[in-house]
Amino acid sequence: MGREGHMRRRDVITLLGGAVVAWPLAARGEPSKLPTIGFLGASTQSNWSQWTAAFVQRLRELGWIESRTVNIEYRWAEGSTERFAEIAAEFVRLKVDVIVTVGNATIAAMQVTSTIPIVFAMAGDPVGSGMVASLSRPGRNVTGFSIQVPDLAGKRIELLREVLPGLRRFAIIANVANPNTLLEIEAAQSAARKLGFDADMLEIRHAEEILPAFGMLKSDVQALYVCPDPMINANHARINTLALGARLPTIHPFRDYLAAGGLMSYGANNADMFRRSAEYVAKILKGAKPADLPVQQPTKIELVVNLTTAKALKLDIPPSVLARADEVIE
Repeated sequence: MGREGHMRRRDVITLLGGAVVAWPLAARGEPSKLPTIGFLGASTQSNWSQWTAAFVQRLRELGWIESRTVNIEYRWAEGSTERFAEIAAEFVRLKVDVIVTVGNATIAAMQVTSTIPIVFAMAGDPVGSGMVASLSRPGRNVTGFSIQVPDLAGKRIELLREVLPGLRRFAIIANVANPNTLLEIEAAQSAARKLGFDADMLEIRHAEEILPAFGMLKSDVQALYVCPDPMINANHARINTLALGARLPTIHPFRDYLAAGGLMSYGANNADMFRRSAEYVAKILKGAKPADLPVQQPTKIELVVNLTTAKALKLDIPPSVLARADEVIE
């Protein structure tokens, strides 16, 4: 008899335990609806891996742990502008709580929602491209981090001149279908004129135009200036391989573009921009409004030199450049 009573009591405890576990879910009406971040990766998952890792790590430090306290829906556009709009529309259907992206993909997201907060981890000219009303007062459902630093283009061309004292002509490779890139081209051409260099344009709109563009290079081009853009990002290794084959030193906007033989980069630390954007996402998930979060600029501009590429190009990098480098890849 005693044993039967013991069994029954255990059944009751199990039932109660089950009820306690199930109760909050039933009360909320649907199982564990965590806040959701729509992460619109403008390039490829592999090219963004360090940036994504920095973003997720900073969120975790702030108590937003993937799959435990927040869901992250990742989508990869692989540099295709058409995909930006499709992914943004999907995030609206999924009713995500915040969209994280970069540059032009931000504009695609703005076209499908004026209510879901949007955070850009990097954008070239957020005011000029109409993403925000001003840096200090973004004004709508959009804020983030600008990589626009006056004269970056000029500094990149001066670095080329230091490494190539005989520099007279270089080429600029750019996705001219991206309005933000046009500002970069303008800045690079204007800096070239000031320094007395000729700057040829390699205009591309699709990845398959990269190889033919290299075929159009004039024989006296001495270097390649690479403009930042999701499509260029998705194909930077191909560009570097072709440039190395043509014995052309390259200058890039980001450290992450140096794979497969890039020579130098001068620009913002993108992993840091993604870390800082995670801080804005955390604030928004707690109720902050994008309109009240000012657009911020890079805290640090980094120079990275790839000595392996320099050796392959038989280039001596001047000690003055190496001394200023934040990182030297050997």
